[in-house]
Amino acid sequence: MSSRVKTWGTGLVCLVLLQITASLLVHRSFGLVALSDALQFLLLLSAVLSCLPGIFLHRGRNRVFWVLMGVGFSCWLTYQLVWSYVEVIQRQEVPDLFSWDALLFIHIVPMMAALALQPSIKQHDRDWRSGSLDFALLLLWWVYVYVYAVTAWQFGYADPVAYQANLQASYSVEKIALLGILGLLWYRSSGSWRKIYAHWFGASLLYSTSSYIAIWAIGRQTYYSGSLYDLPLVISIAWMSVPGLLAFRMPAEERISAKSLPKGVWAARLGMLAVFSLPIFAWFSAFDNAIPGRVRTFRLVLTLGAMLVMGGMVFLKQHFLDLELIRLLSSSRQSFQELQLLQSQLIQSEKLASMGQLVGGAAHELNNPLTAMLGYAELLGATELTPEQRSLAAKISAQTKRVRTLVTSLLSFAKQVPTTKTPVDVNAILQTCLKLSQPQMEVARVTSAIELSTPLPRVQGDSNQLLQVFSHVISNAVNAMSERGGSITISTRLDGDLVIIQFTDTGPGIAEPARVFDPFYTTRPVGQGLGLGLSACYGIIQEHGGKISGRNREVGGAIFQIELPAVQTTAATAIAQAQSAK
Repeated sequence: MSSRVKTWGTGLVCLVLLQITASLLVHRSFGLVALSDALQFLLLLSAVLSCLPGIFLHRGRNRVFWVLMGVGFSCWLTYQLVWSYVEVIQRQEVPDLFSWDALLFIHIVPMMAALALQPSIKQHDRDWRSGSLDFALLLLWWVYVYVYAVTAWQFGYADPVAYQANLQASYSVEKIALLGILGLLWYRSSGSWRKIYAHWFGASLLYSTSSYIAIWAIGRQTYYSGSLYDLPLVISIAWMSVPGLLAFRMPAEERISAKSLPKGVWAARLGMLAVFSLPIFAWFSAFDNAIPGRVRTFRLVLTLGAMLVMGGMVFLKQHFLDLELIRLLSSSRQSFQELQLLQSQLIQSEKLASMGQLVGGAAHELNNPLTAMLGYAELLGATELTPEQRSLAAKISAQTKRVRTLVTSLLSFAKQVPTTKTPVDVNAILQTCLKLSQPQMEVARVTSAIELSTPLPRVQGDSNQLLQVFSHVISNAVNAMSERGGSITISTRLDGDLVIIQFTDTGPGIAEPARVFDPFYTTRPVGQGLGLGLSACYGIIQEHGGKISGRNREVGGAIFQIELPAVQTTAATAIAQAQSAK
């Protein structure tokens, strides 16, 4: 325990001992009243100041908790200040119809709001924000109860006896509710928060008991300020500072996740009960003939106004719930789409792995006979043949070479030999690829544009394989636009830890985007494509730890996007890359 806390605690004990001494030794007098009021003011000021460590040392809901507690004690302190002003400065008895009694009743309301935050448990900030309107309904209901039960006998029809009776009854119900919440939180909490709740429960219980003792003494006309009946009250007020002092030693982010109250459900149910209780209050006001007409009218008008305000809050809550529902549905839809994409990628990977094993074995078996057929065809062509026979031999040789090219492609597709990867510059590879593709693009009347982001982090990969992938994507786009021309735009950018490469063309688009990476899928005429290019590209990009996807543009054309993980570089390396890019 720090010396500051010890000094603070010693001061509280001294103030309590001073009150005990004065109550025992000093007879009823103005000096005793002034001393008692001053001591209670200092003790309440200590309770307010004890909340400051929690406000400055904590964040989030913890800070809001201590702020609300401080507001509650501040209301109580203000009430005590006004009470002392009337008794000490004006030297008058506090009137029975005292408008400032509202502060005494209201000071418990922010305390209950603070406890409803449940700072002792771990929960998402969205959870306690979503229930804020339910708490607002409950707090507004308590204010309504005070005005309905107490203020009606002050402004509707002045009756000091009924005013005091309703004030004590309403205040007692409020204190019982506070004790119930504190007891439940004390039972369900642990660690430092359990100690804090225990001290507040004990102090509140003693305060409630002292109130009943004071009321009993007033009924017997033996109570006066500073009497022995004030000792439990003074001790309870001094005790209120202890929980705040414990915040000095409490970890800033202490949380527990067990035994949390289902506040989301019960707060909503209590809020609904608060709204539904308003017609019941109105019914009692309308049909209770024992109360004066002006009180009845006051309560009916108050209830109608409260119904309008609380009904508006219910509609506002429903609006926020609708917005949250729309957000959750959108998030669920996005998650479902991502799962579908992941599923398609897994299926594609399984297809490639199975197809690779199949075609690899078949290609090896076909390679030897094809070599023999090609050799015999060449030997046959070297002999003396008729023109018709020579033509047939040439056709046999050409078709055999075509089949051998197919077998070579199959072997290239099926091989799974790990390559040596080094940090490579994607922008440089794209520029090289575009230069190599320029002759093909000129023939097809395709223009190009390049939008490279600089500086761009390097990626870990094989430059030859990436060049093969980029070249094939560009070649596919050029072939698709060969009939009527078009344009292709190549762009790069950094998105988080990923380097994004996009190929955007103005061609006819993709006929079947879901099958574009399937082995042997092609839309080109027979003999002009094997349908293995994009499948091989898919495998290469996956081997590099990236993703490749293709989709159609809304305005026409297609977009192929490649995502590759960026290499984490040091600051010095990043500066060097930026200078080299310039």
